[in-house]
Amino acid sequence: MALNKIINLMKEQDIDIVFLNDPKNVFYVSSYMSDPHERILAAVLFRDEKPLLFVPALEEGDARKTAKEFDVFSYMDTQNPWDVLAAKIKERKTALSDWSIEKDFLTVERMEALRVRFPAATFQHNISAALQEMRLIKDEQELAFMKQAGFWADEAIKIGAKTLKEGITEMEVVAEIEYQLKKRGVSEMSFATMVLFGENAASPHGIPGDTKLKKNQFVLFDLGTMHAGYASDVTRTLFFGDKPSAHQKQIYDLVLAAHDQAMAAVQPGIKASELDAVARTIIADAGYGSYFNHRLGHGLGQGVHEYPSIMEGNEMNLNVGMCFSIEPGIYIEGDVGVRIEDCGFVNANGFESFTHTPTDIGAYSNLIG
Repeated sequence: MALNKIINLMKEQDIDIVFLNDPKNVFYVSSYMSDPHERILAAVLFRDEKPLLFVPALEEGDARKTAKEFDVFSYMDTQNPWDVLAAKIKERKTALSDWSIEKDFLTVERMEALRVRFPAATFQHNISAALQEMRLIKDEQELAFMKQAGFWADEAIKIGAKTLKEGITEMEVVAEIEYQLKKRGVSEMSFATMVLFGENAASPHGIPGDTKLKKNQFVLFDLGTMHAGYASDVTRTLFFGDKPSAHQKQIYDLVLAAHDQAMAAVQPGIKASELDAVARTIIADAGYGSYFNHRLGHGLGQGVHEYPSIMEGNEMNLNVGMCFSIEPGIYIEGDVGVRIEDCGFVNANGFESFTHTPTDIGAYSNLIG
C-alpha cells in the first residue's frame, strides 16, 4: 500500500511530516480523487499518527466515503485555508521540524504560506522522486483500470474513422469522438483530443482547427481516456482516400516497422535508451532521423505523461509492471506526418499493450465514409 511505503520511508529518513499537494499523489495515497481547481487539497502524513486529508468543504462528504484511512477535515470558502490547516496540524504535533514536500509541484506561494505558519520547520526533503519510484510499478488493479482505459481509446479511434468524410473539419471529428464517448459513459479524456489532416499532422503537438479533409490524406488521431483515475494514450494515422502515394507508403511503413520492432524488443531489464535506439535506428538508417524529433515514449498511469522517459541517455532498466508508450514518428513540415503509438506494460514475456487498434495502412478503411 502506498501510504505504508511512505510511512516506512519517513521512519527510515527521520522525516516528521510529508505534505502532498498534487491531486494525483493525494489520490495515490488516499484513493480520493479530486480536481480542486484554485482551492487547496492536501494529504498530510505523520510517522506515527493517523494521516490527514484536507479538502474544500463542498468535498468533505465524498472524501469521507473514500479515504477510510484518513482523518478528513475541511474549510469554507470564507476561511483562510492555511490557517485552518496549520491549526489542525498543530493539534497533532507541536514540534515538526523536518518536512518533505513535492518540489516538482508545490508553488512558491504555497511554500511561503507554510513557512509563515511553521517558521521553525525545514523543507529540504523532496518526496517527489520517491513517489515517482513508487508509482513506476503498477499492481494488478491499476493494470486492470489501464486496460479498460485502453479499450475506450480504441473505441474512440473507431468512432473517429466512421466520422471521416470529405469536407469535415478536424474539430468536427474531435467533437463527434468526445460526444459519442460521453454517451457511452466515458466522462473524461486523458488529454486534449488531437485530430490532424494532411500536412497538419507534421506538427507532433498540433492543434485541431477548421482544416477540411480532402481525399488521399493521412488523418492522425492522438487521444486517450481516463478510467478510475488511470490514463490511456494511443495514436493512429489512417489513410483517407483511394491509394496512398509511394512516398506516403514509404513513410508509413518506416514508422510502422520502428513501432513493431520496438514493441517486439521489450523484455524485462532492457534499458530505456536501448529501446529508443531500436526504433530510432530504423528511421535514421532510412535517412529520416532528423524528422523523428521526440523521445520514443513516456510513462503513464494516473497521468498521461509520467516517469520514465523512453529516450536516449536514460539508462533505467524497464522492469515488470512498468507502463509506458511506444510512439515513433516522422514529421516533414509542409508534407506529411505519421505517428503510430500504443501504450502498455512490461510483463514476464515482453510488452502487453493496453491498446489494440489495427496498425496497417488500410486499417478501418471499411468504416471510413
